[in-house]
Amino acid sequence: MKKIHPSNPDADPVAAQLTRYEPWLRLIATWEIDSRLGQKFSASDVVQQTMLEAWKDWDNFEGDHEAQRRVWLRRILAHQLAHFARHYAGTQKRDIAREQMIDASLAKSSMRLEVLIAADQSSPSQQAVYNEQSLRLARALQELPDDYRQVIQLRNVEDLSHEEVARRMNRTAGAVRMLWVRALAALKTQVELE
Repeated sequence: MKKIHPSNPDADPVAAQLTRYEPWLRLIATWEIDSRLGQKFSASDVVQQTMLEAWKDWDNFEGDHEAQRRVWLRRILAHQLAHFARHYAGTQKRDIAREQMIDASLAKSSMRLEVLIAADQSSPSQQAVYNEQSLRLARALQELPDDYRQVIQLRNVEDLSHEEVARRMNRTAGAVRMLWVRALAALKTQVELE
């Protein structure tokens, strides 16, 4: 499949805009793909297809601000995740309820991700800063080591206790607490570098 990233962003302004969302889409897609299907396809596959569909349908977007654009992209991602899951699970029938469940799950993950950024959204300029910060946060999370991303996902996105995270990561609760603190510090540093 042809990558959307143009060598010259000025040649395709839609593709250039879409590349801003790629880390955010990849992060929430990664969190949504369960271990059973994660071996059949990757978040990158789903995100690339999502970006292609968004690129083709860019002119039909009816919103007027950034938050609506991200909801629109998240819905395309949910549709693509459901499509990939159907394909690899061996079912060809479209299940609207499943797509709605995936969209709700993606919305929840996206909201918890954004809770990591404390932001006042009262004015349009503050909303724009907040939206850019959430995209920076997604890019920064992608740069972290896998165990850092995992502990942040389990603690901050899935809202699990240190003890449950320890069970999932096969570590002690004390080790998880230290890992989580180091992961948050590394995330803060990475966000500042963005």
